[in-house]
Amino acid sequence: MEIQAIAEILGGRKVLGKTIKHAGDLAHLVRKGLPAGSVTALAEKLHLGHNVLSRKLGIPQRTLTRRLSQASLLTPAESDRTFRIARVYAHAVEMIGDEDKAIEWMSTPNRALGGERPLDQLDTDMGARMVEDVLGRIAYGVYS
Repeated sequence: MEIQAIAEILGGRKVLGKTIKHAGDLAHLVRKGLPAGSVTALAEKLHLGHNVLSRKLGIPQRTLTRRLSQASLLTPAESDRTFRIARVYAHAVEMIGDEDKAIEWMSTPNRALGGERPLDQLDTDMGARMVEDVLGRIAYGVYS
């Protein structure tokens, strides 16, 4: 999965304020704090409302609204969670081959995840790893 694909999911140069050429560029932004607009870009890609995504990111809705209106930065922890969801979505698109089908897959309960939706697992690193494991099995043709 290309780091540029993740950067585009997070809003690209327009939102991030720079062109991401390698993983170190994006890692620096995550440590510094992603622009709050990256949440909007991610919400649009996933076809989710800010209220749903803010819960998954652990950001109170009012806090997110304020940061968006002030064009401020997320905390490094919030940025890391935002990056994690974007990374898994990019992985899903890469494995499934289509953005809409990837969104549908992420929104559908999955037996390999105990009947949970992949999207609902992304609030923790462990859950994200489980989803990425299922995506890896899909890539190798293992039923999941």
